Amino acid sequence: MLFRVKTIVLVAIMTVAVAGCKQQGSTNGESKKVKIKTDYGNMIVKLHDETPKHSENFVKLAKEGYYDSTLFHRVIDGFMIQGGDPDSKGAAPGQQLGEGGPGYKLEAELKEGLFHKKGAIAAARQGDQMNPEKKSSGSQFYIVDGKTYTDEELNKVEEQMNLKKKQQLFMDMIQNEGNQHIQQRLQKYRQNQNREAFQSLVDSIEPVLEKRLQEKGKFTFTEEQRKAYKNVGGAPHLDGNYTVFGQVVEGLNVIDSIATVETDRMDRPKEDIMIKMEVVD
Repeated sequence: MLFRVKTIVLVAIMTVAVAGCKQQGSTNGESKKVKIKTDYGNMIVKLHDETPKHSENFVKLAKEGYYDSTLFHRVIDGFMIQGGDPDSKGAAPGQQLGEGGPGYKLEAELKEGLFHKKGAIAAARQGDQMNPEKKSSGSQFYIVDGKTYTDEELNKVEEQMNLKKKQQLFMDMIQNEGNQHIQQRLQKYRQNQNREAFQSLVDSIEPVLEKRLQEKGKFTFTEEQRKAYKNVGGAPHLDGNYTVFGQVVEGLNVIDSIATVETDRMDRPKEDIMIKMEVVD
């Protein structure tokens, strides 16, 4: 029989190892632009000054021709289109892609004001369990397609984001503060079907987690973000977790065209979508 618990603590126990802002893209006016050329049309990306490591790396690779003949190897309609894997050059049909790179990662540059509205370009990365510092792939990127949201849906995304933050606070409490006994007690109560003791301990932990969450700052969408997600669309659940380093300023329709192509079970387009890049000042 499952226990009914309102807090994220139960989720954390069961998984144990846990697998704001200015106008987006505000710059000093001197940002680099990169043209991404495809058979579906061209996109002009303006790179953000606020993320110099990612922007300069992207320009460097584009100038070197690193991205030329690579593919958009992962495409999910209503979400994003992903490319930048060097292994995709000349890849055989059905070949699994998404693990390649230049042999280095980039430190995360998570900046307020840079969020995942439609057309945002951001760095792909490994998941939190293997990559808690949220370091970015040295070359792989994705461009947001996304969808529009209602205020009610955005409220739910906020709740989910804060539950994840609370989950991490709980794991920190256990792993970093010598409180493994809490986890052991909860597991014991659950195994013994001692619902009353389990819920009592959960209830005693919840205020501590809520206080810590308040101190660290709850995740909240700004009015600017809400307006963008309601009117333009995007992928708000990615905010604060992946480095957004640019914005498509021309060719948003190209994203739509690519996002709707037929894909296989690995989300790879059945017909190759080849990339070529050119840096434009």
